[in-house]
Amino acid sequence: MPRLLISAAHKSSGKTTVSIGLCAALTAKGLAVQPFKKGPDYIDPMWLSIAAGRPCRNLDFFVQEREEIVQSVVRHGANAGLSVIEGNKGLYDGLDLQGSNSNAALARLLDTPVILVIDARGMTRGIAPLILGYQAFDRSIRIAGVILNNLGGSRHEAKLRAVIEHYTDVAVVGAVHADDRLGIVERHLGLMPGNEAAEAAAKAREIGALIGPQLDLDRILTIAGEAPALESEAVAAALPVRSPVSRDRVRIGIARDSAFGFYYPDDLEALEAAGAELVPFNTLTDARLPEVDGLFIGGGFPEVLMDKLEANLSLREDVRAAVERGLPVYAECGGLMYLARSIRWNGATRQMVGAIPADVVMHAKPVGRGYVKLEPTADHPWLAGDAAEVRAHEFHYSSLENLDPGLRFAYRVERGHGVDGDRDGIVYRNVLASYTHLRSVGGNDWAARFADFVRRVKAQSQQPVCRACTCGASLGLAAA
Repeated sequence: MPRLLISAAHKSSGKTTVSIGLCAALTAKGLAVQPFKKGPDYIDPMWLSIAAGRPCRNLDFFVQEREEIVQSVVRHGANAGLSVIEGNKGLYDGLDLQGSNSNAALARLLDTPVILVIDARGMTRGIAPLILGYQAFDRSIRIAGVILNNLGGSRHEAKLRAVIEHYTDVAVVGAVHADDRLGIVERHLGLMPGNEAAEAAAKAREIGALIGPQLDLDRILTIAGEAPALESEAVAAALPVRSPVSRDRVRIGIARDSAFGFYYPDDLEALEAAGAELVPFNTLTDARLPEVDGLFIGGGFPEVLMDKLEANLSLREDVRAAVERGLPVYAECGGLMYLARSIRWNGATRQMVGAIPADVVMHAKPVGRGYVKLEPTADHPWLAGDAAEVRAHEFHYSSLENLDPGLRFAYRVERGHGVDGDRDGIVYRNVLASYTHLRSVGGNDWAARFADFVRRVKAQSQQPVCRACTCGASLGLAAA
């Protein structure tokens, strides 16, 4: 199973643009490329998915067991000609002193050769000790090649190639010259998400066309082909695959538009495997909700489109009415913002759904950023009674103001910020809305739990109701 890991000496070296270009260039040549992204991220995987034409999969030490990571690479890379894993931050950067969750640790776990992207601006002879130091720091990591990025011209490239060839044994497998056309619009969470750019596919193809000729694609494929077989590859066919449950199916509406697009493919597949039919709806253009049994509103940039969200009054009213009727709703970050009363950003305030008694305020710097650890409370609508720690992540520039003091919360925050540093997961009727982004992984199959919750609420709503008095109690099926 040919594979390689694209990492860098440090953050913002251009590895995402190079990874997009590599995936797009090889895909254009007819190779099936399976992209992966290390760590919690929505935006880079969107671009990698567009470039490769296949859903990018996230690999994350914090929320996944190591064998689960290996199995994901085996399963999704088995029918591809190449697996490209884009790292995050620098090769040896990580949460702890040992680097147990670093890119290097991932390369070691997956026994995968590393291609190091180096931002070569202003560098000449100094590039040699940089490469030698990265090699010497951990000899178990095979740095099989380097891609020089942001080169100042052909003379700059020639000097660097001569230095690297003289002092190191690492191959130069790419030399990308500085080019404004390679830029992707930046925004406060990083690269502009592909779901907001109508020309995203064309942009990915353009990046591939620009970077492809500057990479030694044959050498890169040779390096990837030298990756040894993973132990799990021998039992890949025996790996458990999520199959649709036999229980009654439920229809879960999912907001899929320019305002809301942060969804992990694995989570959506887990929902479907749990018996959910995902029904997309557009918060910007749809006048009414589709006929559904529950809602999932993921993250995104609702503040950027808050004018259009406010203008769609009929849908906002429909969502609020559905919440008041008890429709199960799960909302993450941007979804929480949409369900709140209002969003204030850049001096303007726009009205949102108003189902959650709180107002959103955008800030110039992140309020919550990174991994979180949560302890479910008794008020959690579909984790009550299960005290297992929830590991997840958050990344938000907003906070909540004017919260109703009587609000209930689904989580106590052990690490992270959440709503106020101590709590996250606002619970109102059958709504759970949090700043936390969950992953449906082995230790926390939230998708199955939520689908079961939707199923229970649907079953209860179909039970006959007592008409003898004003209690409104549901009658059991036996009594009916």
